[in-house]
Amino acid sequence: MTTPSPATGRTALPADLPEVPFAYGARTRPSPYFEATIRHGVGAFSVYNHMMMPDYIEGPEEDYWNLVEGVSIWDVGCERQVEITGPDAARLTQYLVTRDVTRIQPGQARYTLLCQEDGGILNDPVLLRLATDHFWLSLADSDILLWAKGVAHSGPFDVSLREPDVSPLQIQGPKSADLMRRVFGPPIDDLGFYRFIETALDGVPLVVARTGWSGEVGYELFLRDGSRGTWLWDRLFSAGEGLGVRAGAPNNIRRVEAGLMSYGTDMDSTMNPWEVGLEQFVDLGSSDEFIGRTALIEVSATGPKRRRVGLVISGEPIRQGPIRWWPATHRGTEVGFVTSAVYSPGLERNIAYCLVGAGAADESVFDVLTPDGLRSAARAAIPFVSPRYR
Repeated sequence: MTTPSPATGRTALPADLPEVPFAYGARTRPSPYFEATIRHGVGAFSVYNHMMMPDYIEGPEEDYWNLVEGVSIWDVGCERQVEITGPDAARLTQYLVTRDVTRIQPGQARYTLLCQEDGGILNDPVLLRLATDHFWLSLADSDILLWAKGVAHSGPFDVSLREPDVSPLQIQGPKSADLMRRVFGPPIDDLGFYRFIETALDGVPLVVARTGWSGEVGYELFLRDGSRGTWLWDRLFSAGEGLGVRAGAPNNIRRVEAGLMSYGTDMDSTMNPWEVGLEQFVDLGSSDEFIGRTALIEVSATGPKRRRVGLVISGEPIRQGPIRWWPATHRGTEVGFVTSAVYSPGLERNIAYCLVGAGAADESVFDVLTPDGLRSAARAAIPFVSPRYR
């Protein structure tokens, strides 16, 4: 019988988990790119925002090398949008997000956080401002549309909230700009980091953004017609001949190297931005109120109770990261837990994120209880590899 970890409240899982099939059903929606990913030999799916998201195509390490050496195209149609429009759209958006909306112009995007009243993180979307009174929240994995509707109703705010027919596709990797130039022409070179344009390709409406989740140079195409997913996928592959374009999926190895976090894995509603190292995305200097601001002012003044640290874990390559967080100890006392752990083929070492009590955050050595036994770990700087997305 397993015993829950005091730090996580979760029990460990055995190392030799059996492979089980993925059951398809109407409750778990496919994206507009689903058929194309099947044709390219998707290896596994996971569930994200009630949708099927490819987990890998050729394999996690094979996909990693395709990403860092060429161009990788990802089905991220599961990144659903919450569209906010109406006379009070800017006021509601400001109340929901931790960034200063007045400083965001149409055509600009911002990474932001949505927090609850106690400062716990509910989501970490990318906010796109399409017009003065028109916003998209491009979501991580949680039911924010329902929450936003409740907030708007309690305001009250004169807004319209819906999930539009918008399905992102990511083009990532060092040669992604070459592919985008072939498809959209030289003007794509003028698109700055976290900027976007509204355009059309062969008459199909798109938003093209200089964003992504890879640590590499990359773009997102927000398809505004879900019936054209296979067409867009094939159009990109046809244009990318000779560039090493491969199908891929959000790559866990590369994003951990680059210091990027995954909502639900590395942070959740029990954690605040200061604990997980995202305080730079909270604009406390603005006079505008947002949900959780009062609690976060206090955290800023007193300091967080926990901190995220990087670890290099000893031993054989880790092939499966935590399905339930792994306890971390210092001198025999449990001080935190590992949220993500991967083997980096580029660094040739196991790297991980660990959330530890603030008193242990400056320690240099830990032990991590993995499913295959106790391993020693040394603290390391995050990011492990400097992002190359600029």
